[in-house]
Amino acid sequence: MCIRDRYQRRVHGDYNYRRLKMVLMNVLSNCLKAIVNAERAGKRQVLLRPVNKIVIKFLRIMQKKKYVGEFEIVDDRRGKKIVLDLLGRLNKCGVYSPRFDIKIKEMDGMMDYVLPSRQIGFIVLTTTYGIMDHEEALKKKTGGKILGFFYQGQNMTLLHQKN
Repeated sequence: MCIRDRYQRRVHGDYNYRRLKMVLMNVLSNCLKAIVNAERAGKRQVLLRPVNKIVIKFLRIMQKKKYVGEFEIVDDRRGKKIVLDLLGRLNKCGVYSPRFDIKIKEMDGMMDYVLPSRQIGFIVLTTTYGIMDHEEALKKKTGGKILGFFYQGQNMTLLHQKN
């Protein structure tokens, strides 16, 4: 439906045009934005919905690297929900769209481009061996498509090292 049709419907009294809704395009992006917003607001938990397999695997990688705490998957027979415990360690996470192909040779350049430092943060890839972080992909000597990234800021690193 073009803009002219919407305008004509509104002018001529057809109020069904209000029922048009935007479609959810990227579930992973919405979940990661919700996590970052909750971290910045100082929340201890965040509710993520809807959820798919990619979000669950991404969260498991973040949990394995101790950037987020435990999470519980609630199946409401529609789109699933996750209740995620936050640890306060995450400074930024995001999605790369479109999902660029990345080779082993290009991994160092992408790490320099995406992450603030080589020691801080991880890039998450989807490979033929499954979804994994860049360190595991380098060990298995495989490339893949870049899904996203997450890291802890430098100032937060210094705080955790002092305690």
